[in-house]
Amino acid sequence: MTDRPEKTRFIGRHIMVKGDYVEDILSGRKTTTIRLGRVKLKHHELIVHGGGRPIAKVRVKKVTYKRVGELTDDDAKKDGFNTLNELLYELKRVYSDLSPDDTVTIIEFEVIQDLSKLEPQDPYLGLEPADIARLALRYLKDLNEEEKQILKELTSTNSIRAVSLRLYGTLDKRWKVRRALRKALQALITHGLLGRRQDRT
Repeated sequence: MTDRPEKTRFIGRHIMVKGDYVEDILSGRKTTTIRLGRVKLKHHELIVHGGGRPIAKVRVKKVTYKRVGELTDDDAKKDGFNTLNELLYELKRVYSDLSPDDTVTIIEFEVIQDLSKLEPQDPYLGLEPADIARLALRYLKDLNEEEKQILKELTSTNSIRAVSLRLYGTLDKRWKVRRALRKALQALITHGLLGRRQDRT
């Protein structure tokens, strides 16, 4: 039995999963993720990242706190495992000194956008400007200062009009915001971070 101090951790807009779980999340087989400790969410829509790229936008349905010893077969199935023993084996592999008395956070979610199935007919592939901005700021290293400023504003407003007014004091500069957004989106596609996943052989 461990005497682990219980700290609360916060998750922002992004959540990471192992690459092995990507297909299960996108297929709907895995609808939860279990984290050691007490985790609180700042937002109820998150971008999930796995295998080195963003994979989905999800809506959080429920957050539950349990002791490891209280986990059930139903918890295991929602997390993509066949049995509770399989789930516990994986948790112990990740958290080597796991105790039955440790608290875990179960985050239950539903996929609202599969980032490998975007809309080519839409100018922004069906993505929200704020989501493009968040991904660009996370993954792209060659943004200039003006682009960074535009994208940061978009993460909070999700509005091309609002950013044009905030940064330039006029709606006439919306073209600058659109240009930065399109450039960021194209760079994310070019780097293989958005678009169709390659079929596994």
